Amino acid sequence: MLFHHCPVCDSGNASRRQFLAGLGAVGAATMLPASAVLSQAAPKLIDTHHHFYPPSYLQMSKEWEGARKIPPFPGVFDWTPARSIELMDKNGIRTAVVSLASTPGLWFDAGAEAAGKTARICQDFAAEMRRDYPGRFGIFAPLSMMNIDVTLKEIEYVFDVLKADGINLQTNYGDKWLGDPLYKPVLEELNRRKAVVYVHPLVAACCGQLSVGTFPAVIEVPHDTTRTVTSLLLSGSFARYRDIQWLFSHAGGTIPMMAGRIDAFYGQRPNLKEFAPDGIMGEFRRLYYDTANATSAPAMAALLKLVPVSQITYGTDYPYFPLDQNKNLQQLGLAAADVQSIESGNATRLIPRLKAA
Repeated sequence: MLFHHCPVCDSGNASRRQFLAGLGAVGAATMLPASAVLSQAAPKLIDTHHHFYPPSYLQMSKEWEGARKIPPFPGVFDWTPARSIELMDKNGIRTAVVSLASTPGLWFDAGAEAAGKTARICQDFAAEMRRDYPGRFGIFAPLSMMNIDVTLKEIEYVFDVLKADGINLQTNYGDKWLGDPLYKPVLEELNRRKAVVYVHPLVAACCGQLSVGTFPAVIEVPHDTTRTVTSLLLSGSFARYRDIQWLFSHAGGTIPMMAGRIDAFYGQRPNLKEFAPDGIMGEFRRLYYDTANATSAPAMAALLKLVPVSQITYGTDYPYFPLDQNKNLQQLGLAAADVQSIESGNATRLIPRLKAA
């Protein structure tokens, strides 16, 4: 069949052509894969495990790793806030709550004073990111933790001046895990402020040679989360500091698999109520856990057997891992409401400011 050009139909009929073009666009959209349609929607995810690097911190990291002949991790040394935003937009992430990564932490083997200066640089840079990109970044502010008096002043600064969303702690500092008595004044102050405390693991100095052929982060990083959770439990810190809201990385490290074993050893102690008022499994259920690099079916199955969906937040571990880990959540067979809770709802309940971000 031949179609003849009609000059009458074309003349002055732009609105009709626009209408037909619109219909064509709608028709094309209906033929797109569901993932492509979703990628065009307004960003909705909240990433509670998203790393950032002030330029001076990146330079210190590069020198520290170079001196130890540690190969650079792809995506770290070319990180910028703008690059984060670009990839967040591509992967449907509305807001990322930024925190520091793990080894070497803040001190770079340079002592407490240097750690305090580095902490301030990182705190202020995170605040600048939040100011420069309204609604796109939240702040888990790092603390130096090597001088307790200095650390208490840092807490005052990040909450009262910078209005941080929470605190970013490491699992250990110089092989002292968070349940150590040294940190009691810090935890008391964070409890007084009803703080959200996000905990990121690092390779403990004691254990970097135990990785049986892998680089240490593969095995030792998740194990160090388990060490610090257990230290907080058995020291009674979870019991004493009831108003701290704890968020642990990577689905709690190996806690979902170790919880029953820890309970078997300590769950029948006569003084159980002193360090675990809700029982050991109950204490673990009160904590929050992110999904960073833990959205495989076995990992999520173990976590969901330990805690309700309400205790799980979405995390990516960017730039160490991609920002698209929610695609794995979509394949787990969870109810749509549960997926939405993990993707954003639980984070906004934990940090209400993010509702309006």
